[in-house]
Amino acid sequence: MAENPCRQNSITDARRRNKQDAHIVVIRLTSVLYQCDSSDAPLQPRTFHIIFSLSRNSQPREKMSNLFYCELQDRGVLQITGQDARDFLQGLISNDIQSVSSNRAIYSALLTPQGKYLFDFFITEYGGALLLETEKMKISSLIKRLKIYKLRAEVELKDVTNKWSLFAFWGEGISDLCGLSEAPGSATNIIGGVAFVDPRLPNAGIRILQPIGTNIVSKISSHSTATDPSNYDRMRLALGLPYDSRDLIAEKSTLIESGFDELHGIDWNKGCYMGQELTARTKYRGLVKKRLVPVDIFGPLPEPGSLIFTRDGRSVGEMRSGRDNRALALVRIEYLDGSESLQSGKAKIIPIKPDWADF
Repeated sequence: MAENPCRQNSITDARRRNKQDAHIVVIRLTSVLYQCDSSDAPLQPRTFHIIFSLSRNSQPREKMSNLFYCELQDRGVLQITGQDARDFLQGLISNDIQSVSSNRAIYSALLTPQGKYLFDFFITEYGGALLLETEKMKISSLIKRLKIYKLRAEVELKDVTNKWSLFAFWGEGISDLCGLSEAPGSATNIIGGVAFVDPRLPNAGIRILQPIGTNIVSKISSHSTATDPSNYDRMRLALGLPYDSRDLIAEKSTLIESGFDELHGIDWNKGCYMGQELTARTKYRGLVKKRLVPVDIFGPLPEPGSLIFTRDGRSVGEMRSGRDNRALALVRIEYLDGSESLQSGKAKIIPIKPDWADF
């Protein structure tokens, strides 16, 4: 079955219906509805679904047609071991490393001393080691940055990307297949690997770290439909989730404007960490002027970095990553209510407040 372009707009449950001699699968994820249709013609961003059409002769026998998976080959793994590993990270990252266990994963970030974004990552525990899953092309830079603060701490940093594969699974009920609760970050060790619910939003599915050369995911994938990573990208754009350096700009982005608070990437009770003072001041003094939000695109998709303007030419935001008729953009808060017409390039831009956002 060929992969198809997807669209979005309003999600909450999954259902299946028959139409003539085809099976139409409609997937709702949270607050956005996706549609994959078999033609290449662009769809206007009104009501969007994910629809997969199968002939009766090609109906999968055991697969749950509302579940999908793909391998994310652009992600890498940093292994951190040593008796000082947790104390070392606790003073650096935005979340509480002490909450990480074989049963819980977290989402977190490393900032500059001035509170600007540098790296974001998921952290799990496996075999007594801490595994940081992050953007593959930034692993060496992350190790170099961490070594600056290592000093005499008994900590070993090792790029183990060549030992692990990462798979993302999503769709209603996916956590049940791994025996996980739907709580953000719920985790378990499975036959030599790690599975965990996305700590940001359960609706973003689960992630499985599998040792290369093993086939842990086979039991789950037999109930799911393999798809292209571009459809994972469509899913996370619909939910309004930033994706590493495509949406978060090193030494420029801040955690509050990027949604880390609502996406469980900050622990406000853990004490000091690198950049904590500015992050706390931004939140408690109401200093946030912009927010990273999903936007609907009516027209040609603007390039990342393209400015967003009002009708009278005022610059009020900047585009980030996008696909089809959905993207993320950093937009001034006072222009998120839709009262002003916004444009980037030749496209009309309509900001959308995600269901999970609190502003």
